[in-house]
Amino acid sequence: MTAARLGRVAALGMAIGCAGAPEPSGTRNYWRSGPHVHVRGPWEAITPSSDADEVIDQLCPAVMELPRAMARDYGQEYCGGIYHASMPSPLGEPEPVGPSKRKKCIPPRYVADPRGRTIVLGDFHSHPWAPSSLSLVDRLAETQIWTIRIQFDRACTITKLVPNLGSEQPGEVYLRQRKHWKLVGIIKHENKALGLVTAVDD
Repeated sequence: MTAARLGRVAALGMAIGCAGAPEPSGTRNYWRSGPHVHVRGPWEAITPSSDADEVIDQLCPAVMELPRAMARDYGQEYCGGIYHASMPSPLGEPEPVGPSKRKKCIPPRYVADPRGRTIVLGDFHSHPWAPSSLSLVDRLAETQIWTIRIQFDRACTITKLVPNLGSEQPGEVYLRQRKHWKLVGIIKHENKALGLVTAVDD
């Protein structure tokens, strides 16, 4: 998907801006409903833009201000949705505290925005150590929910996965460099289920 197309989708999501999902009493910014996570939006730390890349570029610095987001082995992973940008959620399956090199948060299925119904473009999540690229679990076909997946580490190295599920087109893995996306790998159609990446030469 081209940057222009991503921008148009992001703009649409912001224009019609809330998923019809059960909300808890009070003012919690994230909650679980069965197996799914719900998050509120918009996240005031992120300046709205019709360009999805401008939203993505703001995510890492904002997330790294959150508790334990940079605490390496003892850190916290955060997940959120990109439509403008939702508030990030730390909700996930229990993980042992310590140097597991594996943290979890659950990408949100729904974004509750008081302005109206949201159209979510992708999900984002953080890793509290660096360097850290997309994990195997991040790349598995069964874990893909949206059109794109964004991951960044504590050094704000940003990776984008375009899974292209339901298409013969290979999945694409990009690295954000100087405000541009560099293709660094593909996931061949026959490898999508397992998320196996084939490196792309310069």
